Amino acid sequence: MAAFDPWDPAFLADPYPAYAELRAKGRVQYFEPTNQWLVPHHADVSALLRDRRLGRTYQHRFTHEEFGRTAPPAEHEPFHTLNDHGMLDLEPPDHTRIRRLVSKAFTPRTVERLVPYVTGLAGQLVDRLVEAGGGDLLRDVAEPLPVAVIAEMLGIPESDRAPLRPWSADICGMYELNPSQDTAARAVRASVEFTEYLRELIAERRGRPGDDLISGLIATYDEGDRLTEQEMISTCVLLLNAGHEATVNATVNGWYALFRNPEQLAALRADHSLVPRAVEELMRYDTPLQLFERWVLDEIEIDGTTVPRGAEIALLFGSANHDPAVFDHPERLDLTRADNPHISFSAGIHYCIGAPLARIELTASMRALLEKTPALTLAKPPERKPNFVIRGLEGLSVEVR
Repeated sequence: MAAFDPWDPAFLADPYPAYAELRAKGRVQYFEPTNQWLVPHHADVSALLRDRRLGRTYQHRFTHEEFGRTAPPAEHEPFHTLNDHGMLDLEPPDHTRIRRLVSKAFTPRTVERLVPYVTGLAGQLVDRLVEAGGGDLLRDVAEPLPVAVIAEMLGIPESDRAPLRPWSADICGMYELNPSQDTAARAVRASVEFTEYLRELIAERRGRPGDDLISGLIATYDEGDRLTEQEMISTCVLLLNAGHEATVNATVNGWYALFRNPEQLAALRADHSLVPRAVEELMRYDTPLQLFERWVLDEIEIDGTTVPRGAEIALLFGSANHDPAVFDHPERLDLTRADNPHISFSAGIHYCIGAPLARIELTASMRALLEKTPALTLAKPPERKPNFVIRGLEGLSVEVR
């Protein structure tokens, strides 16, 4: 287990050899530093994402005391109120009800209407990069694109968008392993500020509805059911956090992988029809969300090992996406890979509702960069963020020649 160390910079730089060791050791192993059971194989991760004996929460069935857990500190309440009313951290029947209502507003047509906006904005961002002769691909393209798209979809005015990325980054810090007190304090502050902003915006849209998702969430109903105000706020925050964190990191992780595999980048530049497969392969090759957690609601057995009720399971997406039992030569970046059942968007009832939008954004930015920067090069090696769960870079310096 020595190789698996989610706080070691060497591991964070390249966790995939350690995952291979985990898979060789067995189907489940206990990891004491985080008090979690690690599951590294694709078949098990895929099956457990669909297993109703596990849950993103346990509070629909048990109190903290009944489950053998300690309630979060009272000072963290704003974060947990925000987080615990979003469908990502709910189980049926609440999850079923909220996802059904959100799906009525967040329809394929809603996403399809955004395609011209996404394509146009991606082109504008890349044009600016070209004019500057290069820059930071994360700051100049990868980050502003999904934030603007989600804000546009929600109907957040351009003048109000500056705090969105910092709020999201601070909130998402709580999803890392064993977050510090300072991380928690920043997440609480961001949760309070983001909630207050959205509460005011929702009140405004109640009086003056528009053609945006917040207005749609206010209006949507099903069999007399409506979203509560807190559920609307939590849904909006979830869409921003999940929608842009994954896309930002998939973009920079992907381009860094391409720069390290020049023959694959050359093939992509020669044949832009590879873009859809490239998007899927890059999300598999360096997965933006490395770990997804589940609580054990009812005792389960994995390969002869009993995992008790009350335990926490860490489903290792990054390892599953490199499992040689599923992927031929998983360590190889192959943009022509046809059979690619990666689980970067999760699976089961918590499959990412924004996956179609993420694919549109990733495709748009990749096409714009291929078409407008045929000689894009890496200016200097990037630094990894000191995070494990949400895998990304501090920046990606590039030159346009």
